[in-house]
Amino acid sequence: MSDFEKRITIGISSCLLGNKVRFDGGHKHDRYITETLGRYLTFVPVCPEVECGLPIPREAMRLVGDIEAPRLVTNKTGVDHTERMLSWARKRVVELEKENLIGFIFKNRSPSSGMMRVKVYDRNNVPQAVGVGLFARAFQEHFPMLPTEEEGRLHDPLLRENFIEQIFVYQRWREVADSPTAAKLVAFHTTHKLLLFSHSEKLTREMGRLMAQAGSLDLDVFIERYQELLMAAMRLKPTVKKHVNVLMHMMGYFKKVISADEKQEMLTVIDQFRDNIVPLIVPVTLINHYIRKYQEPYLMQQHYLNPHPVELKLRNHA
Repeated sequence: MSDFEKRITIGISSCLLGNKVRFDGGHKHDRYITETLGRYLTFVPVCPEVECGLPIPREAMRLVGDIEAPRLVTNKTGVDHTERMLSWARKRVVELEKENLIGFIFKNRSPSSGMMRVKVYDRNNVPQAVGVGLFARAFQEHFPMLPTEEEGRLHDPLLRENFIEQIFVYQRWREVADSPTAAKLVAFHTTHKLLLFSHSEKLTREMGRLMAQAGSLDLDVFIERYQELLMAAMRLKPTVKKHVNVLMHMMGYFKKVISADEKQEMLTVIDQFRDNIVPLIVPVTLINHYIRKYQEPYLMQQHYLNPHPVELKLRNHA
């Protein structure tokens, strides 16, 4: 079974699946998530307000007070639901360990589930969009390595691609880390090296130095440290410059076999990508062609060239 045939389990704010759980009895169905990503993901829905015992419909709520430790209160009557929400959240994140989640998609701006820029109202009733929803904070503290994103940000092509790359990489990493051997760890790093370079060359080199010490480190210590570096690298967004560096690096593997015309074609396409004339999929497709033509063994195994299902068209934007 290929990487993309295995469904990845993702937590998600329930309203994004079309479930009518919002304060007004409505939903926020996101069809890109359910109809496009849903071909590859299995969703575990979570609605903090309903699951902690609040009714549908219910009075709208907001965060007030200290930005780092805000209270969750109803808008009109001022009923404080903070302790109810926090008590439920502490139990729920433990329960979610059983789901083997690979990531979570949160509802943006929600006082319970917003991952960032949630409004927090001060004593003068003036909002600052700098808060984090109570459940989202509890989840991220409990699962600091898991990829997380908000549904609104998934409509940005670069943020969308970065999040989806993260979940596929983390899925493969978990499969290795759950039953690690030296050979599996080395193979994981080797096959992800160019993908990691496109996120952070500095952290990738640090991971390489750590990999060289694997035999002298306690296995659990090694896995924890490598995972921290892996996810820190994957959270950094690729840039055109980083991609060009990777593309030029791959060109070097063909210098003894390609013709002058083929070399010029590749350089031209990379330049067009650098100048935002063509999307990344164009030079990647050309390099994949030369990999097949010349049977280049190292590049054949690189996840950079096929990091996620091509049907998602994540590299088609210029």
